[in-house]
Amino acid sequence: MQKPFAITLDVGSSLANKTGSWRSQRPVYVDRLPPCNHQCPAGEDIQGWLFHAEAGHYEAAWRHLVRDNPFPAIMGRVCYHACETACNRGQLDAPVGINSVERFLGDEALKHGWQFGPPASDSGRHVLVVGAGPSGLSAAYQLRRLGHRVTIFEAGPLPGGMMRFGIPKYRLPRDVLDGEVARIVAMGVDIRYASKVSDLQATMKAEGFDAAFLAVGAHIAKRAYIPAGDSAHVLDAVSVLRSMEGEDKPMLGRRVVVYGGGNTAIDVARTAKRLGATDAIIVYRRTRERMPAHDFEVEEALQEGVMIKWLSTIKQADAGELTVEKMVLDEKGHPQPTGEFETLAADSLVLALGQDVDLSLLDGVPGLQLKDGVVQVDSRMMTGHPGIFAGGDMVPAERNVTVAVGHGKKAARHIDAWLRGSVAADADKHDVATFDKLNTWYYSDAPPTLRPMLDVLRRQTSFDEVQGGLDETNALFEARRCLSCGNCFECDNCYGVCPDNAVIKLGPGKRFEFNYDYCKGCGICAAECPCGAIQMEAETS
Repeated sequence: MQKPFAITLDVGSSLANKTGSWRSQRPVYVDRLPPCNHQCPAGEDIQGWLFHAEAGHYEAAWRHLVRDNPFPAIMGRVCYHACETACNRGQLDAPVGINSVERFLGDEALKHGWQFGPPASDSGRHVLVVGAGPSGLSAAYQLRRLGHRVTIFEAGPLPGGMMRFGIPKYRLPRDVLDGEVARIVAMGVDIRYASKVSDLQATMKAEGFDAAFLAVGAHIAKRAYIPAGDSAHVLDAVSVLRSMEGEDKPMLGRRVVVYGGGNTAIDVARTAKRLGATDAIIVYRRTRERMPAHDFEVEEALQEGVMIKWLSTIKQADAGELTVEKMVLDEKGHPQPTGEFETLAADSLVLALGQDVDLSLLDGVPGLQLKDGVVQVDSRMMTGHPGIFAGGDMVPAERNVTVAVGHGKKAARHIDAWLRGSVAADADKHDVATFDKLNTWYYSDAPPTLRPMLDVLRRQTSFDEVQGGLDETNALFEARRCLSCGNCFECDNCYGVCPDNAVIKLGPGKRFEFNYDYCKGCGICAAECPCGAIQMEAETS
């Protein structure tokens, strides 16, 4: 009787077929760090919450997300989403719209009234947070979750810090900001407004605080020496944006010039157009390629009619006009004067040259090290004085909302450990799941979903939100574009391709394991794994 060319045996059906001894290498399931998670300054488990979102479990996705960041609706509007720059899908077609899905989840939470749960226990400890901006609110949220009593001292009349007084309403509607802050207050966090801390040590002693987190924002505008006549109308960008929150809007005139090249300069120029300026001109010393403002914001400003004078600097401000000198870049990219001048009509000049932090509350505190206008902290976000931590604009770091939120989260973890007399353990280190570890043949083409934009005419005349959000259908599609880089999502490829039937399926949510008695180490499973969750390791014995 002729035998078939191949006979497939069930695993364990014959002890004589244990072929594992032939092996020189073995497959091992691994969990790698997704590049989006690795890149996120707030430390979000992006792949984790996208997993819930792509199944349509939006509240589960939101609750997974807010373990790390209490502001998904805010972040979905103001975060510069470095995660998408790192997304492996960008090398396949286009990055996953992580930021747009995050906004969708945040908006769903506000619409349905989802709330944070109460802390599981009460530690009996009381922590002072100075500043109700993104870093201070993030720290307060995380500390409250850990069972600590938290009181925030805020010098201003409203919460949000630079999210309120530095980001215009057309980028961040105030009902969204207020809605996400209200959830933190509902947990039991106390915010005292119009309560500026002028003496940190005295405040801590008077109220018996056990630790402090300092998160004062950079609200002091930097100045530049520009000779100005008595009638010249010169303002600073911080004051202009702050006054937009009051009843009396700034009087800028019809011809507004903004001096600077950062995102704040862009925000002021776009605000001026919405206030009725016929000419809103940004004067910047370098070229567009060297402008620190994000390019998409520059493009939106140009669409709205903002003009930019590149390679120019302001030498003199007089009533109704400015003297501008043309610049050139030297071989190092530094602007150099040319001696060529021109005049520019201007009713007002707004300086957007950066901001500093008021550090006067630290006077007399021993052990602190101040350098370049910020407080030096260690890897735990603790200053040189035990029990006093700092983050956000007060420490050396990039200044944006996402970084500030990450500082608050990290500091809270270390404050909690310090209060308990322990040291917070570092997170386990994992290799990053780079694009070369994926098998992208298994992924179908899926072009990204673009968010709707308000038409230009309305953008020029109102403070309505410029960028819209995704609906449920689009958000679900976008979440499902995730490649699950570096982590098994139970696609069954390894189970199906193994020629030795050596892959054992453990059940839904439990993944797989290898039966090394039968695995010959051929490596087909690792080669055919779409997400790079299997690696081959040499046998050691």
